[in-house]
Amino acid sequence: MSIARTLLLCLSLALAGCAGERHEDLKSWMHEATKDMKGNVPPLPRIKTFSEVAYDAGSRVDPFAASKIEPERRSRGVRPDTDRPREPLEAYPLESLHMVGTLFRQNKVHALIQADRTLHQVRVGTHVGQNFGVITRITETEVALKELVEDANGDWAERTSTLQLQEKQ
Repeated sequence: MSIARTLLLCLSLALAGCAGERHEDLKSWMHEATKDMKGNVPPLPRIKTFSEVAYDAGSRVDPFAASKIEPERRSRGVRPDTDRPREPLEAYPLESLHMVGTLFRQNKVHALIQADRTLHQVRVGTHVGQNFGVITRITETEVALKELVEDANGDWAERTSTLQLQEKQ
């Protein structure tokens, strides 16, 4: 057992000696490579001092008040009813809906509107499209509707649109 310990001690000393020589080479190379380098850090700029100014905000208008940020909305004129339940065809933009026919039931005319691949039967008063559209008239060739659109000032305006009968191609 002592021979194994002696052998292990000799090997570890030999390895330690080799490692020491490698570090010396590295240290001399680093010294040689950096001997001409000099640091060039500019001095920090002087801190400017500012005089204090008294500000009495109690008598002035708050610049962050809601009335300053968002203009007051006018309540006159037409407005959409946002509390009513939505109808299925209000999920589609008007451009994606197609009138494909009409039906007469109980002396009233109904239109067939195609959304995606589904047919919907609608009548006057049905809500259609994403701009609060309401069907106002149905003929054999078109569906007329009234939409409510909001302008840049927050006012609502009525706009008329039609869905024309789509002929088979």
